[in-house]
Amino acid sequence: MTERSLRSSSLILGSGTLVSRALGFARAILLAQALGVTASAGADAFAVANQLPNNIYAIVAGGVFSATLVPAIVKSAVHDDGGRAYVNKLLTAALTLMVATTAVATVLAPVLVSLYASGWSANQLALATAFAYICLPQIFFYGLYALLGEILNGRKIFGPFTWAPVANNIIAIAGLVSFVLLFGFDSLGARSVVDWSPEMIWLLAGTATLGVATQSVLLFFFWRRIGLSFRLDFRWRGVGMRDTGRMASWTFGMLLLTQVAGLIETNVSALASGYGASVFTLQTAWLTFMLPHSIITVSLATAYFTRMSAHASANNLSALADDTQESVRRITLFMFWAMGALISAAFPFSTLFASGNLAVSQLAWVIIATTVGLPAFSVLFLLQRVFYALGDGRTPFIVTLCQTIVFSGLVIACALLPKEILAVGVATTLSVVGIGQTGLAFYFVRKRLADFVFRPILITTLRAFFAGSVSMLAGLCVAALLGSFSGGFAVANAGTGLLSTAVIGVVVTGVFVAVLRLVRTPELRDLLPRRRPTGE
Repeated sequence: MTERSLRSSSLILGSGTLVSRALGFARAILLAQALGVTASAGADAFAVANQLPNNIYAIVAGGVFSATLVPAIVKSAVHDDGGRAYVNKLLTAALTLMVATTAVATVLAPVLVSLYASGWSANQLALATAFAYICLPQIFFYGLYALLGEILNGRKIFGPFTWAPVANNIIAIAGLVSFVLLFGFDSLGARSVVDWSPEMIWLLAGTATLGVATQSVLLFFFWRRIGLSFRLDFRWRGVGMRDTGRMASWTFGMLLLTQVAGLIETNVSALASGYGASVFTLQTAWLTFMLPHSIITVSLATAYFTRMSAHASANNLSALADDTQESVRRITLFMFWAMGALISAAFPFSTLFASGNLAVSQLAWVIIATTVGLPAFSVLFLLQRVFYALGDGRTPFIVTLCQTIVFSGLVIACALLPKEILAVGVATTLSVVGIGQTGLAFYFVRKRLADFVFRPILITTLRAFFAGSVSMLAGLCVAALLGSFSGGFAVANAGTGLLSTAVIGVVVTGVFVAVLRLVRTPELRDLLPRRRPTGE
C-alpha cells in the first residue's frame, strides 16, 4: 500500500467514522434527554443490558476477528482460488460459534445481568433483564458485521465497514424520537424503574437491536466487488486455519482478561446508581473519549494494519518498524490535541447530555478523568496491531494480564470512595493504568523489532505534550471567561454549551498549531491540508 493509497484509505475510513460518530452523538444526546444521564436507575439498567452484547461478543470473538482475520486474509489471497475456500470455511466456523453463543446468552440473560449489577434491587434487575432479552441477539449481528467488514478490509475495500454504522445510528435515532414523542423526556432521571411498560422497553431496546442487524446485513451487498460468494463449508481442515486458531487462542485469553476487568468496573460503578454518576455516565464519557480515537486512530490504524500485515508476511521487519514509528508519531500528535480540546470544553460539552449544574459537573469530571488517558490508549491500540501483524498474540496477552491485575485491584479500592465521586475514581484509575500498559507495550515492541527507534517518538511526544498543555491552558481560560466553572453562560443550556464548546475548540486548535510551528514539528503537515503538486 503506497503512501497515497494509505492516505486515501484513511480518509475514507475517517469520513465514514466522522458521520457515524456525529450521528452517534445525536443518538446519545437523545438517549440522555429521554432517560437522564446521572442518578437514573432506568438509564443504568438499559446501559448494562445494551452493553452485554458488546461484552459477550468481545469475550467470544471480538478482538479475535480483528486481530487474526486481516493477516490471515492477506496470506490466503495467494492461494490458487484467491482465498475463497479459506473465507468460506472461516465464515462458516465463526457464524456457527456466534449463533450458539447468542442462543446460550439469551437464555442466561437473568444470570448475566445479575453478574454485572449484583448490588441492584429486584425491580432494577428485572428491568435490566427485560432489556437484555431484546438486546442480546445483537451478539450474532456484531459478529457478522465484524467478519464481513474485516474480510472487506483484508481485500483493501474500506468504505462499507466504516459507513454501515450510519444506518445503525439512523434507525436508533428514529426509535428514540418515537420514544420521546410517545413517552416524553426525562432528562433528570425521575422515572422509576417500575414505571417502564412493555411498549417502552420494546421500543427502546428493539430499535437498538434492529440498527445493529441492519449495519451487518448491508455489508453483504459489497461482496461482489472483491469477487467472493459465500456458501456454508463445514470442512475446516486443509486451508491453514490451525495457525489462525493458535493466534486466536491468545487473543481470546486477552479479551477474557479485559472483560473480567470490565465486570469488576461495572459492578463497582453500579454502586452509585441512583445517587450520582454511575454506569450510564461512564458510558457517555467513554463515547466522548472514543470520538477522536475512532475518527483518527482507528482510521489510521485500520489502513496501516493491512500494510503492516503485508510487511510481516514478507518478513520485512524493517518496513514494519518504519510503519510503527510513523503511525505512532502521527497518532500521538492528533491525540494530544484532542485531549486538550476535550478537557477544556468538558463542562459546556456536558450540557448536551445533562441538565442541572450538579449533573453537568459530575459528567464533566468523568470526561476529564477519562480523557487524560486518551493519547496512551490510542497508541496502545496501534501497538497491539503490530503484534497481531507478526502473528504474536502472546505478548498482548501478557501486557493485558498486568493491566488487569493492577486495574482490578485499584477499582475495587474505588468502592470505598463516596458515591458522588466513585465514577471519577474509576475513570482516573483507567487512565493511569492505561498509561503504564502502553509503556509496557513499547518495551515489548522494541524487543520484537530490532530496527524500531524510540527516540523520534519521544521527541514528537514531548512536542505534542507541550503544545497540548499550552493549548489546554488557553482553552481553560476561555472556558472560565465564558462561565464554565461558575454556572454562567457556557453551562446555561445545551445551546450555549454547544456554542461555547465550538469557541473553546477553535482557540485550542489555533494555539496548538501555533505552538507546533514554534517548536518546528515536522509532523504538523498531517494536521493541515496538503497542497496538491502541479499536474497531479
